[in-house]
Amino acid sequence: MPTTRYRSLFRTPEFTPLFLGAAAHNAGGTVGGLALGTLVYRSTGSPLLSALSMFGPSLAQVLGATFLLSGADRLPPRTTLAAISLVFAVATAGLALPGLPAGALLTVVLLLGLVAALGGGVRWGLLNEILAKDGYLPGRSLFNMASGLVQIAGYATGGALLAAVSPRVCLLLAAGLYLTAAVALRLGLTARPPRAAGRPSAAATWRTNALLWSSRPRRLTYLGLWVPNGLVVGCESLYVPYAPGSAGTLFACAALGMLAGDVTVGRLLPPAVRARAATPLLLLLATPYLLFALHPPLGLAAGCAAVASVGFGASLVQQERLMKMKLTPDELSGHALGLHSAGMLTMQGVGAALAGSVAQLTSPARAMTLLAGASLAVTLALATAARRERTAPAAPVPAAR
Repeated sequence: MPTTRYRSLFRTPEFTPLFLGAAAHNAGGTVGGLALGTLVYRSTGSPLLSALSMFGPSLAQVLGATFLLSGADRLPPRTTLAAISLVFAVATAGLALPGLPAGALLTVVLLLGLVAALGGGVRWGLLNEILAKDGYLPGRSLFNMASGLVQIAGYATGGALLAAVSPRVCLLLAAGLYLTAAVALRLGLTARPPRAAGRPSAAATWRTNALLWSSRPRRLTYLGLWVPNGLVVGCESLYVPYAPGSAGTLFACAALGMLAGDVTVGRLLPPAVRARAATPLLLLLATPYLLFALHPPLGLAAGCAAVASVGFGASLVQQERLMKMKLTPDELSGHALGLHSAGMLTMQGVGAALAGSVAQLTSPARAMTLLAGASLAVTLALATAARRERTAPAAPVPAAR
């Protein structure tokens, strides 16, 4: 059965419940993140704390990638994914409690980020397992498209809700969405054994991380997935202080651009063109944010966010290289994709912290401009290094013991 068409993916067993569970989980993150960022900014007036409350969980991904990621291939997928969504539901409901200081809120969201590092590896490893080899890229493209649609609807709905009710009510709604995801995953997925033998441990995580990091082509691929993306997400983390009353509009426009990029890369670009598209897309990802130096009005700022986010489609090209170019064996697919996800989200948290710190000293518009320039510089440096590496064959990862 061909899996390169989106319609055929839904005829693949377990794809639909995994897809719906991820969509509900993403919806909870979208509504809850906007509500929490708004709650913190209203109570503190700090761009740094607002950015960290929305994107700070990503910082904890580095700890998850360091200590927990071996569980991505060594734990049963159904139970693990359902449990992670349940933990998010309980914790998000706790964030809605009145009177919690900003420090307590940030502690909870950082702990959630630690748990999320494991979830990314389990989810994408399972997706790679249930789809044929030529189905991973369209499958991941469809997940990204759904994420974009969910973010468009979630940020638009969240912005409207925040104008009508309190952020704490929105957090309770987000907790309900996480609970829905947990139920969908538990009832919809079948019980599968772990992909790799052995117990999850920090030592196993360290060994496999070192194995995956040992090849220069893989290192360049990972850095391209992590750093330019993370710096631009730092720009996005300043939407609330840049336009406190219209941040939902900026987030929704950025999600619309990301959706357009995923459709273009996943469905429209021929394979030969797609293989060369990563660097141009990463340059597009950062360039529009340079215009924020001029303090554009809301309409122009929203247009810049939408155009820039088309460049997020570069990650599909880079993931295809990671999984289809014999860089990663099947038994390490979950760990490899989890390392990509955890590293990317960690850099997004770093970008948010860096952007918030610069904005605290200067202004949100200036901070966006500086981070966009840094993203462009990193992209060009990685493209130069990749050209030098292109003639050298990459050694495959040896099988995990």
